[in-house]
Amino acid sequence: MMSIPISLTYASIFAVFALILSFRAGSFRGKAGVSVLFGDPANMELAERARVHQNFLEYVPLILIVMGGIEANGGSPMFLYVVGDLLIVARIAHAVGLKHNNIAHKGRLIGAGGTALITLVTAGYGLWIGAQALLA
Repeated sequence: MMSIPISLTYASIFAVFALILSFRAGSFRGKAGVSVLFGDPANMELAERARVHQNFLEYVPLILIVMGGIEANGGSPMFLYVVGDLLIVARIAHAVGLKHNNIAHKGRLIGAGGTALITLVTAGYGLWIGAQALLA
């Protein structure tokens, strides 16, 4: 039986994180009385909350899939812990820093840049692990 407890732990943490982001957007949508899009005129707080949730869903699941593949193929547990912890920090920073009127907010820069770097490094390590398995 294959076991990937590190990836499962981070996937579980991020599942709760996704629910929190969804609740923040959905409950605010209900308070604003807006069913689709962001209202007329646009409610920018609702737009921010929805975009934070959407951005999370665009990046985190793919990283978790690659982490699971790395773990299942004998990758470094320490690498997975470091990447997982950094991803938590990056996603919190992004959630705090995504503002409709400040594209240069430090939280957004740390969150977006950190997520991009984590994606690149994780994908690179995954490719290396995968190539080793193919050539073995």
